[in-house]
Amino acid sequence: MNTIAAGAARDYAALDDAALVACVRGGERDAFRQIMQRCNQRMFRVVRGVIRNEAEAEDVVQEAYVHGYEKLGSFRGEASLATWLTRIALNEAHGRLRRRRDSVDIDDIDMSAPVAAQLIAFPGHVLGNDPAEEAARAQLRRLLEQAVDDLPEVFRLVYVLRDVEGCSVEETATALEIRQETVKTRLYRARRQLREALASRVSAARVEAFQFMGARCARMTDVVMARIAALPGAQA
Repeated sequence: MNTIAAGAARDYAALDDAALVACVRGGERDAFRQIMQRCNQRMFRVVRGVIRNEAEAEDVVQEAYVHGYEKLGSFRGEASLATWLTRIALNEAHGRLRRRRDSVDIDDIDMSAPVAAQLIAFPGHVLGNDPAEEAARAQLRRLLEQAVDDLPEVFRLVYVLRDVEGCSVEETATALEIRQETVKTRLYRARRQLREALASRVSAARVEAFQFMGARCARMTDVVMARIAALPGAQA
């Protein structure tokens, strides 16, 4: 029986990582799609933490997946599949940085690019459709993401894995190939630097806090005018 055809009707989402790896090794390439769907967010966030450019980070993740697919026969399960793929992605990202440093030319630099950090896709909870609320959340997210981008890489990667992705100390240590005590120390320092950076940035932005403009202002104005029009003796 053709294993690829047999896998077409298989519910890959119901399989654990070991079973998915076995399927891919058996010729069911579609099983690798499920692996990617499970790992995409972590892979992108970690690579984005190194590259600090969303478009290039996506390209690096794609390359890492291709390499992971090619090397899947060497996966022994000593670490989780996500951790194993993360290490491949980190190697690819650092290799990309080395090549960038070796080949960058002044004419290749886009001087029109914004200085502000590009965004990491942190999870968010949509509270409503009010434009003012959306703007406030976007501003807060930008402050946090820029502060994370400004961390030294060794702190940034630990922070992304532990506090953004929710990885355990052991998983983070394995992915970054460092001691668990080092993970704890770097996370403590990352959080402290973020608190200091955010306190400074929030203080600078406080003059823009509690704005009441746009749709909120218009809505309240309309309500008040309607109530005034309904008062006894109100003139048109």
